[in-house]
Amino acid sequence: MSGHSKWSTIKRKKAKVDAQRGKIFTKLIKEIVVAAREGGGDIESNTRLRTAIQNARDSNMPTANIEKAIKRGTGELPGVTYESCTFEGYAPGGVAILVESLTDNRNRISAEIRHTFSKYGGHLGEPNSVSWMFEQKGIIVIDSKHADEEQVLEIALENGADDVRAEGEVFEVVCNPVSFEALRGKFIEIGIELQLSEVTLYSKNTVKLDKDHALTVLKLVSMLEDNDDVQRVSANFDIPDDILGEIESEL
Repeated sequence: MSGHSKWSTIKRKKAKVDAQRGKIFTKLIKEIVVAAREGGGDIESNTRLRTAIQNARDSNMPTANIEKAIKRGTGELPGVTYESCTFEGYAPGGVAILVESLTDNRNRISAEIRHTFSKYGGHLGEPNSVSWMFEQKGIIVIDSKHADEEQVLEIALENGADDVRAEGEVFEVVCNPVSFEALRGKFIEIGIELQLSEVTLYSKNTVKLDKDHALTVLKLVSMLEDNDDVQRVSANFDIPDDILGEIESEL
């Protein structure tokens, strides 16, 4: 499922640049603030907050930043109020894209997302035009250099995974969101490094792309993710390994 495992390889390299610009921290702080605002500051009872904090720690965010974000969400400290906005649209090649954002200005983010889609030959659709193509799943991606297939399969099946797939140089473990934390924790407990771990929207079906469409779609997705107000981009593209290898240097 290229939308996660193959694209995650590029995203991991890109994340180093994003971290230098503070983009990752900005997005993580927003998620913590909103999670605390909607579900309270107790991580034991607020699963969304617990996951957001773990993601922040995985990105080496200082504890002080995390604590301040929680307090902004609970109202103990003043802060900006963020609104959740979701955009649905299509990229060239018939790829469905769903953009989740947290913003303090709905009009601004709407205009920016529309412009980005248009720039790369895509267009926005009506609400629910593509969301039905996705379902929420926990995704864990493991580099095959850090674990063998038998070990991954054993841990996955014993801890509630729905599926395990070998995708090139990685294993992709898919699970129900309810099982995600326990499964993720088990891999970490035994020392297996995770390339990617998140609860996200998982495409039910994929669209295979040729070289030209693949490059355009990846540039579109990358630009959407670069927007400070965008938290997550989900898409149902599939790019063959040989094509991905050819275009990676152009991204």
